[in-house]
Amino acid sequence: MIKYSPEIAKVTDPLFEKVKNVIPSVEWPIMAPLIYRINELKTEKNAVVLAHNYQTPDIYHCVADFVGDSLQLAMQAQQIDADIIVQAGVHFMAETSKLLSPDKTVLIPSLDAGCSLAASITGEDVRQLKRKYPGVPVVTYVNTSAGVKAEADVCCTSANAIAVVEAFGVDRVILLPDEFLSKNVAAQTDVEIIAWKGRCEVHERFTAEELRQYRKSSPGISILAHPECSPEVLEEADFAGSTSSLIRYVNVNRPPKVMMVTECSMSDNVSAEIGEDVEFIRPCNLCPHMKTINLQNIIESLELIRYEVTIPEDISSRARQAVQGMIDLEVEGKDFEQRSVLRGVVVEDRLSLSPLDTVSQ
Repeated sequence: MIKYSPEIAKVTDPLFEKVKNVIPSVEWPIMAPLIYRINELKTEKNAVVLAHNYQTPDIYHCVADFVGDSLQLAMQAQQIDADIIVQAGVHFMAETSKLLSPDKTVLIPSLDAGCSLAASITGEDVRQLKRKYPGVPVVTYVNTSAGVKAEADVCCTSANAIAVVEAFGVDRVILLPDEFLSKNVAAQTDVEIIAWKGRCEVHERFTAEELRQYRKSSPGISILAHPECSPEVLEEADFAGSTSSLIRYVNVNRPPKVMMVTECSMSDNVSAEIGEDVEFIRPCNLCPHMKTINLQNIIESLELIRYEVTIPEDISSRARQAVQGMIDLEVEGKDFEQRSVLRGVVVEDRLSLSPLDTVSQ
């Protein structure tokens, strides 16, 4: 165990300046030696750390080489000359990085870094859906396993989901697996959406009533919601959009008081960047999977080259095409405008999919 020393303090004090309003000073002497060691190992191993927006500030601001949402990170990793990628995120994110950087070693620091949404659907589920709805294009959210991506025509993000759905120029599209994202997309387009009953365990816990209570207790608050929340939550929000859109909104508009209806570490990370100009009201729903990543297991992943992510070639080639197909579309992201009328969405699940099921064409 490396001990805090004047040398480590000298090197890491500039990093603490970035996070001093979100990390207590009493905790820094414990974190600083770990941060120092990770940054040493990155140089020794020719490695980079990719950190998702939901990582804690010590990882996000102090050891990450690139930060952002899962696809943004994977695309950035393609451009760098590194031998090793450490994915400070969850497993499907590491898979996406591997898809776009197949010649690099991709490590996930914790095998427990899963995702309730990604776990809600399998490749076989998608094959069943395609049998039930022959010829209907399949769009899968990037928050899915490589096995699910391999069954899709193209992938999407929360930022470009509306545009990707409309890019097919057809009347009906299967959009998987987030039920709420699908319903929120359906409210923004005339394309009929067939959805899957998958949900993010962080975002599904927010309620419209909770937001109304925050408005009462914090007058003047600006509420920003992620589209993985329910349509009722988005209707109560002042603005709804992807992770990157929420961050951009705060940076551009600088609301005096803001609540980001998403994973709570994101508020900490934006707050660390902005400083005290904006007061963050933090409704704290933590992602238990994301929080299995910490400084210590990042060190262990680099020292031991532990938990390498691999994907069978028959799956990776098809999944890569779905991701690359989205990139090649070059569609612009769209935010989620409020609509007074929500369109109906067919929501499928394993119980509704059986060999005897049929659908009128």
